[in-house]
Amino acid sequence: MQAYLDNSATTRCFDSVRETMSVIMDQTFGNPSSMHMVGIEAENQVKKAKKIIADTLKVTEQEIFFTSGGTESDNLALIGCAMANKRAGMHLITSRIEHPAILETMKYLSDQGFRITYLDTDQYGRVRLDQLEESVTDETILVSIMHVNNEIGSLQPLEEIAKLIHEKNPKALFHVDGVQGFGKYRVYPKRMGIDLYSISGHKIHGPKGMGVLYINSKVKIHPIIFGGGQQKGIRSGTENVPGIAGLGQATQEIYTDFEMKMDRLYHQKQFFVSELLKLDGVTVNGIETIAAEQGTGLAVTEEAVHATAPHVISASFNGIRSEVLLHSLEDKGIYVSAGSACASNKPAVSETLKAIGLDKSLLDSTIRFSMSVETTTEELEYTLETLQELLPVLRKYTRH
Repeated sequence: MQAYLDNSATTRCFDSVRETMSVIMDQTFGNPSSMHMVGIEAENQVKKAKKIIADTLKVTEQEIFFTSGGTESDNLALIGCAMANKRAGMHLITSRIEHPAILETMKYLSDQGFRITYLDTDQYGRVRLDQLEESVTDETILVSIMHVNNEIGSLQPLEEIAKLIHEKNPKALFHVDGVQGFGKYRVYPKRMGIDLYSISGHKIHGPKGMGVLYINSKVKIHPIIFGGGQQKGIRSGTENVPGIAGLGQATQEIYTDFEMKMDRLYHQKQFFVSELLKLDGVTVNGIETIAAEQGTGLAVTEEAVHATAPHVISASFNGIRSEVLLHSLEDKGIYVSAGSACASNKPAVSETLKAIGLDKSLLDSTIRFSMSVETTTEELEYTLETLQELLPVLRKYTRH
């Protein structure tokens, strides 16, 4: 049996997405900037996808911009807004648990003379709102906070954050990296006070290399890619029509019967976390636990599970290195991650795990399990059975 539990890294394309893209590559292959019928047919596919995504977010189609993925969307939001608004101030705010697409861009902007404030979090990965309130000043032009953390699944109170920012500085912009949140929550940026929102296609069973940046029409932003002036000059380059259509199809499908899908995911997460906590030497990160009613050990409540994202589970296995456990599970057909896949080729201690104060002995003993709407209960049960068999064996051979 196989169990694919690395869906925060990437998801399998829905069948309907693959079919949509195949038809377009074969039949609607025109350049959407061309003025003849083949080009117009391609342009109509772009418009169709834009409408689906705009309707899902309850924004206008003119506020949807297609990119090559979440990383480009984040870069455009941060660099584009910083450069366009630097006369109003040179201060930016983010958190210590952001994705590298944010943290590395902030380092670049720091080199350009911007002052960056990095917010701490509590032990569950929730941004400290008191620190945020203290940090926002008249010089602050942009705050960037992720919706869902990609490593531990912590969930940020976006509306509360937006209100706090805009009350202290109405001119400051609020960007949200929604790569792990879109498709797991209903997000309405205008209603929630979000000025810019980043989306990635391959996290919601869409194609890789496709993303979206929602930009409120009132936001002042400079492009970071220059060329033929497509997408109102904000993001030049010939549109990836098959990818755009695939992302539109994935959005439509993920939000069909949405509540039922998320209820099922949360039910699976509670089951999996509860069973993990029964294993010896296992700590689940980013979620509140309580003493188990019977016997020793810890348990998790439904309320605590729902305070986190439905698909991400971070667990530390005392006495076993992440890499060893990852490959031992792989040998059994179980695919997981030792952290963010985007940084997996750079062996380094996770900034997120350090930020939540995880014990140093567990920093290199942590695995991320991440589910999707296609994950089966059988996959989870197989993984738990395999862990129960593997952990004593791996600990037996651990060097002391």
